[in-house]
Amino acid sequence: MNSIGKISKQNGRINRRQFLQIVAVTGVAGLTLKVGLDRLNELETIQESRLLMGTVVNLTVITSNANQGRLAVSACLDRMQGLEEVLSRFKRGSQLSQLNLNGRIKNANSALLELIEQSQSLGYLSGGAFDITIKPLVDLYAAYEQQGKGLPPKEEVERLRQRVDYHQIHLVGEEVSFAMPGMAITLDGIAKGYIVDQGISTLRQFGFENVLVEAGGDLSASGEKAPDAPWRIGIQSPRKAMGQILTRLQVADQAIATSGDYMHTFTADFTEHHILDPRTGYSSPELASVTVIAPTCALADGLATAMMVLGVDSGFALLESLENCQATLVKKDGEIVTSDNLRLG
Repeated sequence: MNSIGKISKQNGRINRRQFLQIVAVTGVAGLTLKVGLDRLNELETIQESRLLMGTVVNLTVITSNANQGRLAVSACLDRMQGLEEVLSRFKRGSQLSQLNLNGRIKNANSALLELIEQSQSLGYLSGGAFDITIKPLVDLYAAYEQQGKGLPPKEEVERLRQRVDYHQIHLVGEEVSFAMPGMAITLDGIAKGYIVDQGISTLRQFGFENVLVEAGGDLSASGEKAPDAPWRIGIQSPRKAMGQILTRLQVADQAIATSGDYMHTFTADFTEHHILDPRTGYSSPELASVTVIAPTCALADGLATAMMVLGVDSGFALLESLENCQATLVKKDGEIVTSDNLRLG
């Protein structure tokens, strides 16, 4: 495994620069193959969509070589689908599902190892607000919802919360194991972003720099949509009363991910929803949505989840400790809080 993916601590702290290097690995891998530069006066737009990861994945490639562009798009979608087969908790044969079933897996795929390491690093930096071992609690809420029982009782929440602790995931070489019985992990808060990053990397390997990969609202944009024209991205509002589009952002060689209480809510007032605080077992009360702009989509995805849990003050403290990251937060009362120097479009 690449040494850049290993966590190091100095005086009990993870080096933030190294953490950014860890999460950026997938965004810069394999840039050595260069097919050729687009000639600006002969550009075409190639677009394709495929159902992956329980959502629609959309690819856009700006190119002067349509045939090569289509080959790149096909390879990109195949790469993303292959990663879904490893990382999805909904596919019974995936390595992640086998890990959750048996509590241990040998010869883990490098993508699974990388994501677990990244997740543990973000868990450490966020003080446990991001924790991929949240799955037992997620399953508890889902079971009560499916049975029409409302919210689970406090004693059940507290019982399963004892199984949530990312420190209890052990990585030894290519083997992953859980230290406690009944543990399970979900990569829902970071895997989609990671797979988007891998899609961008694949397109770059084919020599295409002006591309966009989007999956269920999480996206990464490279280069430009047209000469001197950046990609412009509309961000969905968390409430209908605020209109459909909250704001528009200009993005160049950046990634965007959004988390919100409206995506899967357990209560009509959005008090309890699918983003649970691993430290309490309940949803945090302050925010309706978080949109993060970051160097990679995996980082943006994980940060958006963590900031939903942390709230405004602690969330921005985490964000500002990392380089080249910005965010737009919407409180439940509709107030919008935005990073300085955010490129609105």
